[in-house]
Amino acid sequence: MSYSKEDILRIAKEENVRFIRLQFTDLLGTIKNVEIPVSQLEKALDNKMMFDGSSIEGYVRIEESDMYLYPDLDTWVIFPWVAEDRVARLICDVYMTDGTPFSGDPRNILKRALKEAEEMGYTAMNVGPEPEFFLFKTDEKGNPTLELNDQGGYFDLAPTDLGENCRREIVLTLEEMGFEIEASHHEVAPGQHEIDFKYADAIKAADQIQTFKLVVKTIARQHGLHATFMPKPLYGVSGSGMHCHQSLFKEKVNAFYDESDDLGLSKDARHYMAGILKHARAFAAVTNPTVNSYKRLVPGYEAPCYVAWSSSNRSPMIRIPASRGLSTRVEVRNPDPAANPYLALAVMLRAGLDGIKNELELVAPVDRNIYVMSEEELIEEGIPSLPSDLKEALNEMVNSEVISDALGEHARTHLYELKEIEWDMYRTQVHEWERDHYIRLY
Repeated sequence: MSYSKEDILRIAKEENVRFIRLQFTDLLGTIKNVEIPVSQLEKALDNKMMFDGSSIEGYVRIEESDMYLYPDLDTWVIFPWVAEDRVARLICDVYMTDGTPFSGDPRNILKRALKEAEEMGYTAMNVGPEPEFFLFKTDEKGNPTLELNDQGGYFDLAPTDLGENCRREIVLTLEEMGFEIEASHHEVAPGQHEIDFKYADAIKAADQIQTFKLVVKTIARQHGLHATFMPKPLYGVSGSGMHCHQSLFKEKVNAFYDESDDLGLSKDARHYMAGILKHARAFAAVTNPTVNSYKRLVPGYEAPCYVAWSSSNRSPMIRIPASRGLSTRVEVRNPDPAANPYLALAVMLRAGLDGIKNELELVAPVDRNIYVMSEEELIEEGIPSLPSDLKEALNEMVNSEVISDALGEHARTHLYELKEIEWDMYRTQVHEWERDHYIRLY
């Protein structure tokens, strides 16, 4: 829905909005906000609200800390869960004091990628994300435990699926905030859930992912539960992914569809997929950004750890859903919900556009179960794996000209530094598994 400045000022008064959260996202994908009283709303709508950028992870140094928040008026929404002294939200772009967009703002990085697509003739990138999450019980202090809320499985119902009521309230809240919910169900692992919402253009889709995470965590807490988007919170069960369905449009025409093709896929779609496959190892540090991400990307748990594609098989990294015509799309299955959605969509788009620009040839599909293939068969078929850990992924990222350019110098440098610190902390830590296995043996 589109709003004007006057619309927002009027609605805020009519709905007794007392506070507004000016929301933005740091490089690691964490939602940040500056909360202002309604008396400052007009100033914020005039793009005059300043904040200290040096306090935000991966932003700027203290000597250049002044930055401005430019609200996207179409992101105005009132939080349904606050009955009195109501709170509204505006998602913002980050600008420098000279009036130029901040190059390290993830939302701006995605806009730059979309600008390149526009220059190539594409008017929209549509994205349908599928973020999964776990629900854990909390203790008497409200801290998360490792006790799952249920022992249900795929598509189970109550009473097995004890998260059903929580999911229903999440769905109702999201709908009240403007989401079009398509499905809600229990996922494969005990305590794991998925709520699917309708596709949107890339910026709106990334905004919705961030809003979705906030709503899920907020409603779960009201039910005495802790929702986590950690990719692999438990050993021995499936982890949480965030499959991203994506397509490019030229006005109202789906550029990925060609009815004369055996699979209904256009040359653009095939080149796009070729680009995704070529750069998959390089963008993994963005789509799978944590140490824990790579514990999900292992065989045996339906996670796509192999760089391949299929029109039906779900074991490769890319799957082509059956729908055709306007619904023709590419499903990239390796991203997880810990990813910064703006950066993840930006690097996947730039990878796909590189495939189109250079008319990269798409390899043959893999229509058999890759998980049961031996190492020799994988080599013989030329099927590479995604990086096995964060360090390997980071090395691939910094050595990729396409992905480095997609991120920009500022974001690439700071993201690498932050993730190097994360990897080093993990690498030097002594873990419980090591003590269990070695302390008595040696």
